[in-house]
Amino acid sequence: MQTIWLGGAEWLAVLRIGLGLWWLESWRHKDKKTWFKGGGITWAAGIAAKHRWPVVRRGFDRLVKPRPRAMAYLVAYAELALGLGLIAGLLTPVALIAGAVLNLIYLVLMIHDWAEQGQNLMMALISVTALAAMSWQSWSLDHAFGLFL
Repeated sequence: MQTIWLGGAEWLAVLRIGLGLWWLESWRHKDKKTWFKGGGITWAAGIAAKHRWPVVRRGFDRLVKPRPRAMAYLVAYAELALGLGLIAGLLTPVALIAGAVLNLIYLVLMIHDWAEQGQNLMMALISVTALAAMSWQSWSLDHAFGLFL
């Protein structure tokens, strides 16, 4: 494949690294003090309580609501780990799958908010594309260590 400046594998690495930067920005812009006190989970609980699908309400009430602090830490540090992993290209397929799953969870929770849907759909699409195209073949620790050949 002929491209200007970079080859196909390098452009896929750019896509992967850009997605990692997007996850890092998602982590960076959180008000950590409020978030870790459960503020983010309280906000999400309000959305889940009014959700049009009963399964989402029940699932949130059973899994997330009883553990607001733990879930706040899990979400925030998952976003940080995804960002760092994708930028460095470490365990890239795992990070891409985990990121797509997290985006799908956000997508289902925020099904009524079209602004959020655009971001989550775009990030999930990039994750699937980067996974299918094996974006860890260039500029990654996975490639340097010979992982996922």
